[in-house]
Amino acid sequence: MKKKLAKSFFYLSLICALVFVMSGYGYQWGIWGLGTGFTLLRYGAYAAIGLAVIQTTFFFFMKDSGISAKAMILTGFLVTLLISATAIYWQYQARSVPPIHDITTDTQAPPEFVAIDRLREDAPNPPEYAGEETAEQQLEAYPDIQPLVLSAPVQEVIDEIVTLISNRGWEIVSINRKEGRVEATEKLAWFGFKDDVVFRVSSANGETRVDMRSKSRIGRSDVGVNAERIREFLTDLEAQIE
Repeated sequence: MKKKLAKSFFYLSLICALVFVMSGYGYQWGIWGLGTGFTLLRYGAYAAIGLAVIQTTFFFFMKDSGISAKAMILTGFLVTLLISATAIYWQYQARSVPPIHDITTDTQAPPEFVAIDRLREDAPNPPEYAGEETAEQQLEAYPDIQPLVLSAPVQEVIDEIVTLISNRGWEIVSINRKEGRVEATEKLAWFGFKDDVVFRVSSANGETRVDMRSKSRIGRSDVGVNAERIREFLTDLEAQIE
């Protein structure tokens, strides 16, 4: 009896994992809509948390059971624990950051999307900057998101930006050396969401200033992804140049 229950819990854990993972890939592959994807994600997470609790309790009643039954319970528990931890982390992350999706190093005069405009025609989030309210929330939540000032020439900095974009596997949409603008798109792995970035590289008092803007095409909150993208990219760019 205990072995049958252990096997049932194991297979239920695999089903939860499949539902949780496929919630995003199913949307990305066009199998179902975003609403269905989020519903599957939510219920897959709820089921995984419940199963993790049940399997933890059940494990203590299996002292006299065989090794295979214990192994199935333990494996199932680890699977549901991983799903539960992932869901709880993203829930915490979403609540710890403001519900914004447009981040820039210059909130007064954000770099503008030009070539990417046509790619965002059907996107729920328009290419225009989100406005003063978003700027205030960004400055409070991410005060470290600031322009990067380098000693290298403008064209050299643009070369390094393009190299870093290519190394990250982003799609380069436009390189305008005359105007010092580079535009690119990153496709996120799970749901396949696309976030757009634009760089503005300009001369300032004998140095080169780099401004970067990152904006999601869909969703009210980016759970901090755009700010982290800017933070990591500019850190890498500075290290590459200096």
